[in-house]
Amino acid sequence: MISRLYLPVLGLATAAVIAVSLVWPQGLGARSPAPFGHAPELQAPAMQAAMKREHDAAMRHDARQRAAISQFQAQAVGPN
Repeated sequence: MISRLYLPVLGLATAAVIAVSLVWPQGLGARSPAPFGHAPELQAPAMQAAMKREHDAAMRHDARQRAAISQFQAQAVGPN
């Protein structure tokens, strides 16, 4: 008796998941097909510029950190 109710509900849930997968973006920056799609935010020029600025700032910070560590190590190993 339970299978008479369970299996059709499971089939409907499966069909719903497949239907959603047809219109859902397939990863960061991917676009859904029309009429659901819109311009991905990560591909906008302003967002690309902001991401590049953030990356460059992180690289500068990393370089400063590495220089400070190497200075500290040189002082620790140097003559006392």
